[in-house]
Amino acid sequence: MSISLTTSAAERVRSHLAIRGRGLGLRLGIKTTGCSGYSYVIDYADTAAPDDLVFEDQGVRVYVDPASFAVLDGTKVDFVRQGLNESFQFANPNVKAECGCGESFTV
Repeated sequence: MSISLTTSAAERVRSHLAIRGRGLGLRLGIKTTGCSGYSYVIDYADTAAPDDLVFEDQGVRVYVDPASFAVLDGTKVDFVRQGLNESFQFANPNVKAECGCGESFTV
């Protein structure tokens, strides 16, 4: 499958890459943490590792390490503004449960 972006997420990444003046795209991963097991790690990709999986959606490249991809396969990344708050949000079909605070998840 793949990783995909909503129009809002793609626009956010493109605009921030332009402001930064550098970067290849978006880096998406997971880390072990929290009360449920995993949390998302999101950053801008300035380099590509030889084993990175690369997906392109709406003109934005998304870089994912193979270990994270096993958990992230099929995820759609969105960027949402709610009042003064803004954040990336993830629709991950592999998630079985999320912790009460929404910071971590299990697969």
